[in-house]
Amino acid sequence: MDTPPHTPPLYRNSSFDSLDILYCDFAYQQKGPFRMPTANIAETTAKTFAEYAFALPLHVPKGYWLLIHVLALRLLSGPLMDIYVGKTKRQWSLHRNLLSYHSTWFREQIKDEIKEKGGKVELFDDDPRAFELLVKWLYQGKIDSVSTMAMDKKWDYAFACQQLYILCDKIDLPQLKNLAIDQFRRGCYEAGLVPGPEEMLPIYQRTSPISPFRKLVSRIAARQIMDPNTTKDASMYKDCFAGSPDFAVDVVNAIKEGAGGTLFEDPTEHDGCHYHDHSLGYRCDSGVYK
Repeated sequence: MDTPPHTPPLYRNSSFDSLDILYCDFAYQQKGPFRMPTANIAETTAKTFAEYAFALPLHVPKGYWLLIHVLALRLLSGPLMDIYVGKTKRQWSLHRNLLSYHSTWFREQIKDEIKEKGGKVELFDDDPRAFELLVKWLYQGKIDSVSTMAMDKKWDYAFACQQLYILCDKIDLPQLKNLAIDQFRRGCYEAGLVPGPEEMLPIYQRTSPISPFRKLVSRIAARQIMDPNTTKDASMYKDCFAGSPDFAVDVVNAIKEGAGGTLFEDPTEHDGCHYHDHSLGYRCDSGVYK
């Protein structure tokens, strides 16, 4: 499993907060460099940071320049790859070295791009909000925490993390998938909301059969069905059952697991009136048993 670059601890009381930072926006022709605020870039939101491809310090503590220089040469230099995301075809231009370092899927895309000059990567089925989070993780090694967000923002961020998970499942980034599903679960819990059928079905349509996210949403659905304080029943997931038989199987198995071994009354014993064809509410006294 690949991991993002690690920044070693600074000597003495040095701090990157006091350094001059320049940024470059690779989506456009360069007219800079331009100066970034000297605040900790790790605290920049995903949306803001996604507009800038990377940041390098002009001055670093003694003894660390070679390490940073080598790392920059390896990951933050070289040719760029153009990536178009979502129905709006939003464009990013990111370092090939960095993409191939983290993702075998991007590595294969780069090989194809080299074979076909002028090639590009198209992710039209994916969410630009999810790709913003991917960019932040690639260049910063983390994504935002839903716990720091206002209550009315938590669900939107949780859903973006669901989309991020789907994206990472496609491009083979297991470490970021784990971060995404953790933020999704926390966002649901803190917002007091769960995904509906329309959000669950894409998980089964776009992830592998062994995806842990399938297990998560099937258990959420099972819990919703079993909730004694709601009038809703399994019919709310009818479209999901029709769209994915695997979803139906997983929900039934989750209900069985959640029932804790409780066995239903044997329907072949005792009074069979419940299974007779007669008017609703009518009670027969036939004494027929099945």
